[in-house]
Amino acid sequence: MSSQTAVIDGYVAGTWTIDTVHSDVSFYVRHLGVSKVRGHFAAFEGTIVTAEDPVESSVNAVIKTASVSTNNETRDGHVRSADFLDVESFPEMTFTSTGIRPQTSELFEVDGQLTLHGVTKPVTLQLELNGFGKGFDGNAVAGFSAATEISRGDFGVTGGAAGAAVSDKIKIALEIEAGLAQA
Repeated sequence: MSSQTAVIDGYVAGTWTIDTVHSDVSFYVRHLGVSKVRGHFAAFEGTIVTAEDPVESSVNAVIKTASVSTNNETRDGHVRSADFLDVESFPEMTFTSTGIRPQTSELFEVDGQLTLHGVTKPVTLQLELNGFGKGFDGNAVAGFSAATEISRGDFGVTGGAAGAAVSDKIKIALEIEAGLAQA
C-alpha cells in the first residue's frame, strides 16, 4: 500500500523530534514466572521522518541505558550492572529503521536494527499511528504507539546468577509524541 497520504487523516510529511516530556519508553519482564516487573528509560531522543509516501518514512532513536528505572534502586543498580545492561560499557542502545510495511492506514510494521549490549539484531515494531494535530503553541505534533518483544539472550544479556529468575523475553512498549521541526 503506497502513497497512503490521502487516506491518513491529517498526514504531514516532515522531520519530527521526539518530545521526551510527552513520550514513554517502557518494558516489562516476567519475574519467577509469576509476576511482571515493569520499568522505563527516562533519557532518550530520536528523529522521525515522515516521507511523502509513508512507507518511505524512517526513525532513529537513542536510549541512555543508565536512565533505566524499575522503581526500586537496588534492582535498578543490578539492571545497570554487567549482569544485565552493563551501562559502563554500553551507555546507549539504538534503533534505526530499515523499512515500513503498512497493514492498514493506521497500523504499520516498522523493521529496524536494535543495538543493545553491543549486539545488533533485527527487530520489528508493531506501530499504531495515533494521528497528527496541533500543539498548544500551534505547531504540528504527531503521536505513535509501538510494541515489540525481544529475547535478552539474543543480545548477550545473561543476567548472571539472577538471570534464571527473569524471563528471557522482554516486552517493549513505546508511546511517542513528536513535534515537527521548524524550518
